[in-house]
Amino acid sequence: MLNTFVRVSIIYLLVLIVMRLMGKREISQMQPFELVIAIMIADLASVPMADTGIPIFNGIIPILTLLAFQLILSILNMKSIKLRAIICGKPQILIFRGKIDEKALKKEKITINELQERLRQSNIFNIGDVEYAILETSGQISVIQKPEKRNTIPEDFNITPEYEGIPYDLIIDGKVMHKNLKAIGRDTKWLKKQVEKFKIKPENALIVTFDGKGQIFCQEKERKKQWGNG
Repeated sequence: MLNTFVRVSIIYLLVLIVMRLMGKREISQMQPFELVIAIMIADLASVPMADTGIPIFNGIIPILTLLAFQLILSILNMKSIKLRAIICGKPQILIFRGKIDEKALKKEKITINELQERLRQSNIFNIGDVEYAILETSGQISVIQKPEKRNTIPEDFNITPEYEGIPYDLIIDGKVMHKNLKAIGRDTKWLKKQVEKFKIKPENALIVTFDGKGQIFCQEKERKKQWGNG
Protein backbone atom coordinates (compact mmCIF):
# COMPACT_ATOMS: atom_id res chain seq x y z
CA MET A 1 0.00 0.00 0.00
CA LEU A 2 2.80 2.40 0.97
CA ASN A 3 4.71 1.40 -2.17
CA THR A 4 1.73 2.33 -4.37
CA PHE A 5 1.29 5.66 -2.59
CA VAL A 6 4.97 6.56 -3.08
CA ARG A 7 4.92 5.55 -6.78
CA VAL A 8 1.77 7.55 -7.50
CA SER A 9 3.17 10.59 -5.65
CA ILE A 10 6.45 10.49 -7.58
CA ILE A 11 4.76 10.08 -10.97
CA TYR A 12 2.21 12.80 -10.17
CA LEU A 13 4.92 15.31 -9.18
CA LEU A 14 6.98 14.40 -12.23
CA VAL A 15 4.07 14.87 -14.63
CA LEU A 16 3.16 18.16 -12.89
CA ILE A 17 6.72 19.47 -13.35
CA VAL A 18 6.88 18.26 -16.96
CA MET A 19 3.57 19.93 -17.88
CA ARG A 20 4.76 23.12 -16.17
CA LEU A 21 7.99 23.09 -18.20
CA MET A 22 6.00 22.57 -21.41
CA GLY A 23 4.38 25.99 -20.95
CA LYS A 24 1.10 27.57 -19.91
CA ARG A 25 -1.01 26.95 -23.01
CA GLU A 26 -4.57 25.78 -22.60
CA ILE A 27 -5.48 22.49 -24.30
CA SER A 28 -7.45 24.37 -26.98
CA GLN A 29 -4.36 26.47 -27.78
CA MET A 30 -1.90 23.59 -28.04
CA GLN A 31 -0.19 22.87 -31.32
CA PRO A 32 -0.73 19.32 -32.67
CA PHE A 33 2.74 18.10 -31.64
CA GLU A 34 2.24 19.48 -28.11
CA LEU A 35 -1.12 17.74 -27.74
CA VAL A 36 0.34 14.42 -28.97
CA ILE A 37 3.19 14.62 -26.45
CA ALA A 38 0.79 15.53 -23.62
CA ILE A 39 -1.42 12.49 -24.42
CA MET A 40 1.62 10.19 -24.61
CA ILE A 41 2.93 11.47 -21.26
CA ALA A 42 -0.45 10.82 -19.63
CA ASP A 43 -0.50 7.28 -21.05
CA LEU A 44 3.07 6.54 -19.96
CA ALA A 45 2.38 7.88 -16.45
CA SER A 46 -0.57 5.54 -15.96
CA VAL A 47 1.42 2.35 -16.61
CA PRO A 48 3.78 2.31 -13.56
CA MET A 49 0.96 3.60 -11.33
CA ALA A 50 -1.43 0.80 -12.33
CA ASP A 51 1.12 -2.03 -12.26
CA THR A 52 3.47 -2.07 -9.27
CA GLY A 53 5.41 -4.91 -10.89
CA ILE A 54 6.82 -2.51 -13.49
CA PRO A 55 9.91 -0.58 -12.31
CA ILE A 56 9.06 3.08 -11.80
CA PHE A 57 12.02 4.13 -13.96
CA ASN A 58 10.29 2.44 -16.92
CA GLY A 59 7.78 5.27 -16.68
CA ILE A 60 10.08 8.11 -15.65
CA ILE A 61 12.67 7.73 -18.44
CA PRO A 62 10.18 7.80 -21.37
CA ILE A 63 8.41 10.82 -19.82
CA LEU A 64 11.69 12.74 -19.52
CA THR A 65 12.60 11.69 -23.07
CA LEU A 66 9.31 13.12 -24.37
CA LEU A 67 9.92 16.32 -22.39
CA ALA A 68 13.34 16.72 -24.00
CA PHE A 69 11.84 16.04 -27.42
CA GLN A 70 9.10 18.62 -26.84
CA LEU A 71 11.58 21.28 -25.67
CA ILE A 72 13.80 20.68 -28.72
CA LEU A 73 10.82 20.97 -31.07
CA SER A 74 9.68 24.15 -29.31
CA ILE A 75 13.12 25.74 -29.71
CA LEU A 76 13.30 24.76 -33.39
CA ASN A 77 9.74 26.02 -33.79
CA MET A 78 10.79 29.46 -32.52
CA LYS A 79 14.02 29.62 -34.52
CA SER A 80 12.85 28.51 -37.96
CA ILE A 81 9.82 29.88 -39.81
CA LYS A 82 9.95 27.08 -42.40
CA LEU A 83 10.07 24.38 -39.73
CA ARG A 84 7.30 26.20 -37.84
CA ALA A 85 5.09 25.92 -40.91
CA ILE A 86 5.83 22.18 -41.20
CA ILE A 87 5.26 21.41 -37.52
CA CYS A 88 2.36 23.76 -36.75
CA GLY A 89 0.96 24.48 -40.20
CA LYS A 90 -0.14 27.89 -41.47
CA PRO A 91 -3.24 29.97 -40.79
CA GLN A 92 -5.89 29.49 -43.49
CA ILE A 93 -8.23 32.24 -44.64
CA LEU A 94 -11.76 30.82 -44.83
CA ILE A 95 -13.58 34.07 -45.61
CA PHE A 96 -11.81 36.71 -47.68
CA ARG A 97 -13.37 40.16 -48.11
CA GLY A 98 -16.78 38.80 -47.21
CA LYS A 99 -16.61 35.84 -49.61
CA ILE A 100 -16.38 32.25 -48.38
CA ASP A 101 -13.42 30.37 -49.83
CA GLU A 102 -14.93 26.97 -50.66
CA LYS A 103 -11.56 25.46 -51.62
CA ALA A 104 -10.15 26.42 -48.21
CA LEU A 105 -13.14 24.86 -46.44
CA LYS A 106 -12.69 21.61 -48.37
CA LYS A 107 -8.96 21.60 -47.68
CA GLU A 108 -9.53 22.00 -43.94
CA LYS A 109 -12.55 19.62 -44.01
CA ILE A 110 -14.89 22.23 -42.52
CA THR A 111 -18.55 22.36 -43.54
CA ILE A 112 -20.58 25.55 -43.89
CA ASN A 113 -22.62 24.49 -40.86
CA GLU A 114 -19.49 24.02 -38.78
CA LEU A 115 -18.17 27.39 -39.92
CA GLN A 116 -21.44 29.04 -38.89
CA GLU A 117 -21.32 27.28 -35.52
CA ARG A 118 -17.77 28.49 -34.90
CA LEU A 119 -18.81 32.03 -35.85
CA ARG A 120 -21.74 31.89 -33.41
CA GLN A 121 -19.25 30.97 -30.69
CA SER A 122 -17.64 34.33 -31.48
CA ASN A 123 -21.05 36.04 -31.09
CA ILE A 124 -21.45 36.47 -34.85
CA PHE A 125 -24.82 35.16 -35.97
CA ASN A 126 -24.84 36.47 -39.53
CA ILE A 127 -22.09 35.16 -41.77
CA GLY A 128 -22.69 38.19 -43.99
CA ASP A 129 -21.23 40.41 -41.25
CA VAL A 130 -17.80 38.77 -41.60
CA GLU A 131 -15.05 40.43 -43.61
CA TYR A 132 -12.33 37.89 -42.78
CA ALA A 133 -12.36 34.55 -40.98
CA ILE A 134 -8.98 32.93 -40.37
CA LEU A 135 -8.46 29.36 -39.17
CA GLU A 136 -5.49 29.56 -36.81
CA THR A 137 -2.95 26.77 -36.34
CA SER A 138 -4.50 26.03 -32.93
CA GLY A 139 -7.82 25.21 -34.65
CA GLN A 140 -9.54 28.36 -33.43
CA ILE A 141 -11.15 30.79 -35.87
CA SER A 142 -10.28 34.48 -35.66
CA VAL A 143 -12.86 36.84 -37.09
CA ILE A 144 -12.67 40.39 -38.44
CA GLN A 145 -16.12 41.86 -38.92
CA LYS A 146 -17.05 44.29 -41.65
CA PRO A 147 -16.35 47.86 -40.47
CA GLU A 148 -20.01 48.84 -40.39
CA LYS A 149 -20.95 45.78 -38.31
CA ARG A 150 -18.55 46.17 -35.40
CA ASN A 151 -19.51 47.03 -31.83
CA THR A 152 -19.59 50.76 -32.47
CA ILE A 153 -21.82 50.67 -35.50
CA PRO A 154 -21.09 53.56 -37.89
CA GLU A 155 -24.26 52.87 -39.91
CA ASP A 156 -26.31 54.08 -36.91
CA PHE A 157 -24.83 57.53 -37.56
CA ASN A 158 -25.01 57.28 -41.36
CA ILE A 159 -21.23 57.12 -41.52
CA THR A 160 -19.40 55.13 -44.19
CA PRO A 161 -16.15 53.93 -42.62
CA GLU A 162 -12.92 53.62 -44.54
CA TYR A 163 -12.04 50.19 -45.85
CA GLU A 164 -9.38 48.67 -43.60
CA GLY A 165 -8.46 45.37 -45.23
CA ILE A 166 -6.37 42.72 -43.55
CA PRO A 167 -2.99 43.40 -41.91
CA TYR A 168 0.01 41.77 -43.59
CA ASP A 169 3.07 40.47 -41.76
CA LEU A 170 6.07 41.85 -43.64
CA ILE A 171 8.83 40.71 -41.28
CA ILE A 172 8.72 37.94 -38.67
CA ASP A 173 11.75 37.17 -36.51
CA GLY A 174 13.97 39.23 -38.81
CA LYS A 175 12.90 37.35 -41.96
CA VAL A 176 11.14 39.16 -44.81
CA MET A 177 7.79 37.70 -45.91
CA HIS A 178 8.30 38.20 -49.66
CA LYS A 179 4.88 36.75 -50.54
CA ASN A 180 3.09 39.33 -48.37
CA LEU A 181 5.36 42.10 -49.61
CA LYS A 182 4.39 41.22 -53.17
CA ALA A 183 0.69 41.13 -52.19
CA ILE A 184 0.78 44.81 -51.18
CA GLY A 185 2.77 45.79 -54.28
CA ARG A 186 5.97 46.74 -52.49
CA ASP A 187 9.60 45.63 -52.64
CA THR A 188 12.44 45.05 -50.19
CA LYS A 189 13.94 48.50 -50.81
CA TRP A 190 10.68 50.13 -49.73
CA LEU A 191 10.45 47.84 -46.70
CA LYS A 192 13.99 48.58 -45.59
CA LYS A 193 13.35 52.32 -45.87
CA GLN A 194 10.15 52.07 -43.80
CA VAL A 195 11.75 49.94 -41.08
CA GLU A 196 14.77 52.22 -40.83
CA LYS A 197 12.38 55.08 -39.98
CA PHE A 198 11.96 53.28 -36.65
CA LYS A 199 15.77 53.21 -36.34
CA ILE A 200 15.71 49.44 -36.72
CA LYS A 201 17.46 47.22 -39.23
CA PRO A 202 15.12 44.71 -40.96
CA GLU A 203 17.11 41.73 -39.65
CA ASN A 204 16.69 43.05 -36.09
CA ALA A 205 12.92 43.46 -36.33
CA LEU A 206 10.78 41.06 -34.32
CA ILE A 207 7.66 41.88 -36.33
CA VAL A 208 6.62 44.42 -38.96
CA THR A 209 2.99 44.65 -40.10
CA PHE A 210 1.21 46.74 -42.74
CA ASP A 211 -2.53 47.39 -42.46
CA GLY A 212 -5.15 48.46 -44.99
CA LYS A 213 -4.77 52.12 -44.03
CA GLY A 214 -1.09 52.05 -44.87
CA GLN A 215 0.00 52.18 -41.23
CA ILE A 216 3.09 50.24 -40.21
CA PHE A 217 3.71 48.59 -36.86
CA CYS A 218 7.30 47.70 -36.05
CA GLN A 219 8.92 46.17 -32.99
CA GLU A 220 12.59 45.40 -32.47
CA LYS A 221 13.93 42.11 -31.13
CA GLU A 222 15.19 42.10 -27.58
CA ARG A 223 18.92 42.44 -27.64
CA LYS A 224 20.98 39.81 -25.86
CA LYS A 225 22.80 41.07 -22.84
CA GLN A 226 26.53 41.26 -23.28
CA TRP A 227 28.65 40.75 -20.21
CA GLY A 228 32.01 42.38 -19.79
CA ASN A 229 34.44 43.53 -17.21
CA GLY A 230 33.15 46.52 -15.27
